[in-house]
Amino acid sequence: MPSGGWGGEPEMAFCLPLPGDTEWLSLRRVKWSFRLARLAGIDVRVHATFLLLLAWFGFAYYADGGAGAMVVGLTFIILLFVCVVLHEFGHALAARAYGIGTHDITLLPIGGVARLERIPEKPMQELVVALAGPAVNVVIAAGLYIVLGRFFEWSDLLAVDREQGSILAKLLAINILLVVFNLLPAFPMDGGRVLRALLATQMKHARATRIAASVGQIMAVLLGVLGLVGNPMLLFIAVFVFFGAQQEALYATAKENFEETRVLDIMQPLPPVFSRGTTVLAAVQMAMRDSRTSYPLVDSGLRILGLIAAEDLARALHDRASEPVDRLARDHTVTIPAQASLLEARAIMRRGLQQDYPVTNETNQLVGYLSRQDLPAGFLGAEQAGLAPVGSGR
Repeated sequence: MPSGGWGGEPEMAFCLPLPGDTEWLSLRRVKWSFRLARLAGIDVRVHATFLLLLAWFGFAYYADGGAGAMVVGLTFIILLFVCVVLHEFGHALAARAYGIGTHDITLLPIGGVARLERIPEKPMQELVVALAGPAVNVVIAAGLYIVLGRFFEWSDLLAVDREQGSILAKLLAINILLVVFNLLPAFPMDGGRVLRALLATQMKHARATRIAASVGQIMAVLLGVLGLVGNPMLLFIAVFVFFGAQQEALYATAKENFEETRVLDIMQPLPPVFSRGTTVLAAVQMAMRDSRTSYPLVDSGLRILGLIAAEDLARALHDRASEPVDRLARDHTVTIPAQASLLEARAIMRRGLQQDYPVTNETNQLVGYLSRQDLPAGFLGAEQAGLAPVGSGR
């Protein structure tokens, strides 16, 4: 089974598949899940299908050995998923140390998902967060080894799925297997994120992601082959890793382009601009040649004095047609620098309430216009221009 992961902008999820770690993409809350508890300020949720998993295992154990076998088997499954939750808390608390919150942790049949607010931007931070999950399993395994002492045999590693043997010995063995499996360089599992973090210290983050994703997809193919001749669960993990790596590579490439694409590249031409003293009637006549929701009021140097909403112009036309538009201008207009990246522009729009944003140059002169509708189009254009095959090394 898989063990975990985490993820951010896509939002972010850290998944721990048992025995593999999935990803830490910022994902929306998993549907069909309910809150089980709240620990360290983080909601722990359980997906409805996890209960079906328990029911299926309970039936299987009961059929094999009766009520006693069912109790022992389900106890082991529950303790195993407790280890998964602790693994996810390792990721979440390590991320918290860098100021990154966690929305929640959700238990799924294939493992756990920790939804981080964002992916750590600095490679060494990502490295620490990625290693924190497996480190928890190392601590659990070490503690169990101390408790069991001479009663643990290394051959127990091969008997995890057998009925005989103590629960604690099986937990020790499964935690060791989780550490080993999660540290395989199968991006977006923990080992793949460790690889990406190390590569990112020597190259751009997007290229490091593409290389790590290529390695991850190769690992996914190998896991798929092993799944065909061995444990079918590896097939599910292989599919997840393959497409998860592809998604992460595409996202990283698009994000890189969003950072490199400037507002100057996608802004709209200047709309009709009004100067001080322009009458409402004249402004309406000018606005009729355009379909924007607001228009800038500027001084003689094309510096923004405010924005005038089209709806305010329409209302004023009935009884104030000869008055200047100056009084209709709304103060506190937020502008966007022409050299800002699309990511920076999006951040400005998230903080603001305007529908339209004047674009200004270094001397605060109006040079263009950007609406909320323009920005997604700009994101899409940058993505289409920049997406490359996974591992292309662009």
